[in-house]
Amino acid sequence: MPHRLIPMPASREPVSLLAVDRAVSELRRGRIVAVRASAGKAAIVRAAEALTPAGLVEMSDLAGAPPVLAITSRRAVVLGLMNTVEKVVVLRAGEGLSAEEVRDLADPLSRLVTRPLNLIAEAAATYGCESAAVGLTKLARLLPAAVIADLEENQEAEDLPAWAIRHDFLFVDAGDIFQYEHTAARGLARVSEAVVPLEDAESTRIIAFRPPDGGLEHLAIIIGDLDPAGPVLARLHSECFTGDLLGSLRCDCGDQLRGAIREIAAGGGGILLYLAQEGRGIGLVNKLRAYELQDRGFDTLDANEQLGFDADERVYLPAAEMFRQLGVGTIRLMTNNPEKVEALGRCGVTVAERVAHTFPSNKHNEAYLQTKAGKGGHLL
Repeated sequence: MPHRLIPMPASREPVSLLAVDRAVSELRRGRIVAVRASAGKAAIVRAAEALTPAGLVEMSDLAGAPPVLAITSRRAVVLGLMNTVEKVVVLRAGEGLSAEEVRDLADPLSRLVTRPLNLIAEAAATYGCESAAVGLTKLARLLPAAVIADLEENQEAEDLPAWAIRHDFLFVDAGDIFQYEHTAARGLARVSEAVVPLEDAESTRIIAFRPPDGGLEHLAIIIGDLDPAGPVLARLHSECFTGDLLGSLRCDCGDQLRGAIREIAAGGGGILLYLAQEGRGIGLVNKLRAYELQDRGFDTLDANEQLGFDADERVYLPAAEMFRQLGVGTIRLMTNNPEKVEALGRCGVTVAERVAHTFPSNKHNEAYLQTKAGKGGHLL
């Protein structure tokens, strides 16, 4: 299916983004969020990694029934529980799950579950509260697992927004969560621009693009002379704190960043988009978790899936919107990843040519690069 921006009444967009952004902040604080999906379904939600025994009791008391755990189908496969085409799986236990059991099921770095839990696993509705809750944890850059208590039996929650206000909970509509990335990409705005001479490209300016919810900015690094009429040499680079800033040897990100700047400058000009998508879209904390799993024997792609993520969680809609605002429709893309070419094409960017972008390995990242080539389809 092609990626496309979903139309929404202009007056609705700010409300939609603000609701999701606030809900993300609440989950990161360990608080409850109220979610409403289609057909009148309603639930209260908490991030699994922030759950405490007291928090579990609170949710049970509010809903009048034991909460369930929603995880990704990736994590369910890892646990040997279920394999489904749906993206989210709901886990139930006869007498309910304890906070410790929730942690063990959600976090691969926790201890292994050593006793049978008599779990019932079932696929979640694609656009239900459970799927929305897991999507919200991903947006919060937390482990992709949520504890959910259905409010169907709670008559007081029939007017969910009013009920949420009385209990000091934030309320968010599931539809706003599902289309959040599309809405945020469409609303990217240029907020700052400056000339920034670089060591390998003195004729450089940087343009900052901010999403309308005030979230992390994406940067367009314009090097040399830019001719939007022809295919523009371009690189999409996902931020990497450890590689770009600290010079980590576990990846080749720092080499790719500085190498792209040199190559674009040598070619006379082009664009490097520096995207706020750390760790292939899972965030810095989860990337460090993935590193620990790699130290336990998993490769880079398997480590992501152990955590419950897809091998690559990046979204290319912001990059497409940045190219559009810069007047660039056709590019020569510096990448070893054919999926980037296909993804940009689905977003309306024409890739006239894939330009190879490789660097020597070292003893710390050799296995990482081999995994990207052998399992990730990268062309090295």
